[in-house]
Amino acid sequence: MTRTSDAPEGARNADEPPGRTQDKGEDSPAAKPKFILYLDGPEYQQELYQLVQWTHHVLLPVYGREVTSTAPWCSQWWEHPGVVAQLHGLWLAWSQLTGPDADLAGPASWHRDFLGPVMGVLRDPAGPFAGCKPGYHRPKEVPPVDQLAPPQPHAA
Repeated sequence: MTRTSDAPEGARNADEPPGRTQDKGEDSPAAKPKFILYLDGPEYQQELYQLVQWTHHVLLPVYGREVTSTAPWCSQWWEHPGVVAQLHGLWLAWSQLTGPDADLAGPASWHRDFLGPVMGVLRDPAGPFAGCKPGYHRPKEVPPVDQLAPPQPHAA
């Protein structure tokens, strides 16, 4: 898969393992990839862009299934932070287990250990896409949390 012309400068291919960058056509080692929830600003946007590329050009065409009330999907999945986190983890595992340095059992392990469980959670009728329908994104409210008072120091 090649990078599209509208990709941000320095963006890697969607099927290229995270942590590797293209430098004049040659792979060069880069920093170990960070989980997307630890990123912000341009770094987050670039990683999200790459995740969208992988999701739309690898994951969904091969593993996507028809959207039904029992297997929902949101066409604006990137608006669900928990889904972004799940898919990013799935993509990192994909990169590690199916890349050029992966052993022969890597793809089977990825299917068994990562793809099935993650897609099962995402496509569950009570999961993150509950209430979303094709062409309609329903934002989710964050559950309320009571303020936690700091613990009182014990007298010595």
